[in-house]
Amino acid sequence: MRALPRWTVPAALAALALAAAAPASAAPALPADAAGPVLTAGGAAVAAGDTLAAPLAAGTSATFYSTATSTTGVTCATSQYSAGVLTNPAAPGVATESLTGLTFDSCTADVTGVTSVESLTVDTLPYGVSVDDATGLPVTLTGGSAGPIQATAVLDTWFGTITCTYQLSGAFTGTADNGGNSLTFTNEHFAKSGGSGLCPADGYFSAGYGPLTDTSRSGAPAVTVN
Repeated sequence: MRALPRWTVPAALAALALAAAAPASAAPALPADAAGPVLTAGGAAVAAGDTLAAPLAAGTSATFYSTATSTTGVTCATSQYSAGVLTNPAAPGVATESLTGLTFDSCTADVTGVTSVESLTVDTLPYGVSVDDATGLPVTLTGGSAGPIQATAVLDTWFGTITCTYQLSGAFTGTADNGGNSLTFTNEHFAKSGGSGLCPADGYFSAGYGPLTDTSRSGAPAVTVN
């Protein structure tokens, strides 16, 4: 048998040493945020079961106007948003929540014949909420098993107390904003579904809530959409 050239032995040993030093598998590194969740609070993942809450953004009101361009209707100085987190997958993705509370207080009316607002309530809770980390950070509310999204206003008028019921007409959509950790809804259209003939035929709901915080966590850190 012909002898191997002398230089092949060291070369073979070097190749074996390099192979032993190399990792068994060298998968490409993932982006740093690849496994991060859609929702975080204080830098940590928001857990399923946590409660998220937000008041009206400072200096704002919740409004329920008769047209998309008018300033005639009901204005509430106080409102509170609260929801329970159902799922919080890795980003990119859609987190889901159950809206369990949307309350209104300190409401007044700028409607001819209406003297005061006894109450403005959101009925048929809970509603589904989806928070998408796609461009624009869209937020969508959907009716639940109790029925479609519905609001009821009880108003004192020149002619006595009347009740006006409205149901959502179309989609209920808004946006999240990490700058203020907020949720904003603008001119969400409701159509009259019952009540007195004195009730306006339509209602357009607008409100901004923030900061949205995780009240299940110590210190209630603000929530960010990633």
